[in-house]
Amino acid sequence: MKKVILFACLFFWLLKMLPAQILSTAVLTASIRQYEKSVWNIQLKAAWENPYLQEDISLEMQFISPVHIKLVLPCYYESGSSGLASTWRARFSPQESGTYQYRFILLKTGVAIDSTEYKSFVSKPSGKDGILHVKNNWVFEFDNGKPFRGIGENIGWESRSNDDSRFFKALHENKKYSYELMLPELAGHGANYFRTWVCSWNLPIDWKKGFNNSRYLTTPEFYNPSAINKLDSLVDLCDSLHLHMMLTLGPGAYHQRDGGFAQSAADFFVNSQSKALYKNRLRYFVARWGYSSAIGAWEFFNEVDNVQFSNRTNPINPQDIVQWHEEMSTYLKNLDPYKHVVTTSISHRDIKGLNSVAGIDINQKHIYKNTESIPMQIVQYNENFKKPYVIGEYSYEWDWSKDFNLFAKEMDSDFKRGLWYGLFSPTPILPLSWWWEFFEDRGTDHYFNRIRNISDRMLKAGGGTFEEVGFTDSTAGVKTMAVRCGKQLFIYVYNSNATPKTISLGLKSFGIKVKGTRYDPESEKWSSLSGIQKKSNQLLIKEVSLNAVSDAVLIIGEETR
Repeated sequence: MKKVILFACLFFWLLKMLPAQILSTAVLTASIRQYEKSVWNIQLKAAWENPYLQEDISLEMQFISPVHIKLVLPCYYESGSSGLASTWRARFSPQESGTYQYRFILLKTGVAIDSTEYKSFVSKPSGKDGILHVKNNWVFEFDNGKPFRGIGENIGWESRSNDDSRFFKALHENKKYSYELMLPELAGHGANYFRTWVCSWNLPIDWKKGFNNSRYLTTPEFYNPSAINKLDSLVDLCDSLHLHMMLTLGPGAYHQRDGGFAQSAADFFVNSQSKALYKNRLRYFVARWGYSSAIGAWEFFNEVDNVQFSNRTNPINPQDIVQWHEEMSTYLKNLDPYKHVVTTSISHRDIKGLNSVAGIDINQKHIYKNTESIPMQIVQYNENFKKPYVIGEYSYEWDWSKDFNLFAKEMDSDFKRGLWYGLFSPTPILPLSWWWEFFEDRGTDHYFNRIRNISDRMLKAGGGTFEEVGFTDSTAGVKTMAVRCGKQLFIYVYNSNATPKTISLGLKSFGIKVKGTRYDPESEKWSSLSGIQKKSNQLLIKEVSLNAVSDAVLIIGEETR
């Protein structure tokens, strides 16, 4: 036994005396497939102060793709001690099929100190679609070119231990509101997209204590293992359900009291140490979860204008906020080999220059108590800044001190209106409602299927192409929106009046066949649409009857086979 102990001590002493090096690499995935996660296990020996900081130590996986594109994937630290053997991981999702060449490079203080010889693997085709990217103002598209429009809501966080809602405290604290309940429900109702937060009480990656959430454990670790495991399981769940999330990263635990470097929110945007810490945080997110199509977008901030005015008498310099976003979006674009969509959001106050940051793919704001304005605002921002615009939050009411049950019907109607207005507006993600527990409790979220039904028809008819259509209609209190998708016209009509209305519409025919169907969302009934006439290049749709406070979708033209 003494000899065994002596040998073990000698082995570890010799290991510590060896120079920093990559000891071994092994692919853990039996068959590597396009658009699917593959995993490598890397053993290395090196000394460090903190293996999560790239200015100390880092590991990269370099690729040459089948079409000779060079890619660099950040790897992440898994376990082990400084100076001894440690385990690192690489998670990679090939965006091409064919033969990849790859190697690993170990860097110390940013300088390469060891590398492996090139090896190869074959990426086999799969039935998956890949990562989402911006195509135009109307749609995203997957790596394989398939068009996509996001339909869903905010599921900002799982239930908290203590909620501050005056009337819905018990509802919001109900432990049933977990991702494991809400996301299968969401997918089952026809949604494909949601928005969720990384913050001190939800997915608290870089918080060590004070979570207000029993799902997370106090830790001395640099990144919280319980939060890491939760995000691992969340990404896996989303992948299994074909859901995509806008992951709101937030500023993280940036303040000195939480282990960061900044003395204030204003200091966070200019503090060089805070910026370096945030870049390392981005690196970890990309290394661990960037492979997944579940990441529908990286969002830097939730309502950064509210951060700007957190001290109303001394707001943060807007230039500092814009420059921070320029720096971080440029860094993230260079870091992320998959080129996920990047965004940030404001509440209601524009920050001069923020909408024009080149590294921000989609601009975003939140609208409460003004859902009627959504179509106009989307078009206005699209035109002004030449990039897609998204309404990341909306609702009939924002004030959580009010009892929504007193105006629940108005809340429900507004929920539905925001979705329809988004579907017929040039935005790749339909407006995302807030108050997910309230709408789940009422069963309102079942409504997503009705939107998805028409959205799928639009995408099929036009292959992802949309064209806004002008029309003539002068009926007071009736909102009409129309788009052309391929050989079909889709028209949304909503009668907000307390009395029934009969309307007639006139619009350009585009050579489309005079054949029409009508869909009534509330009853989910389909019927043939009569009263369509074609004169020259005009279509006239006569006597469309609408009940009080009701809507309908009219589809004119030949269905795509």
